[in-house]
Amino acid sequence: QVQLVESGGGLVQPGGSLRLSCVASRDIFSFHKMGWYRQASGKERELVARITSGGTPNYADSVKGRFTISRDIFTKTVYLQMNSLKSEDTAVYYCNALERMTGNAYWGQGTQVTVSS
Repeated sequence: QVQLVESGGGLVQPGGSLRLSCVASRDIFSFHKMGWYRQASGKERELVARITSGGTPNYADSVKGRFTISRDIFTKTVYLQMNSLKSEDTAVYYCNALERMTGNAYWGQGTQVTVSS
């Protein structure tokens, strides 16, 4: 069983920054892709950013140039650096991992990000 534990959410003013962390319970190379999704109140869950096992990132258009996804293979951690935050970034952010061998998808418990003055 895979566990993904997120941290780093909170309340921030517009224009501010936050860094989210997701620690996996196993080697992150066992995952084809890892990424971050978010779900705002009353809306569907959407992809924010993703990174492949080869290190290639991709981003939703709404966050390009503001968010950066990265990873540390030694600590089995994936990060999401969020800069120039806007009120519309307010959501619960979920870490996701797609297992290479089985195709199973795993989710973290979610961390709340609120952007408000």
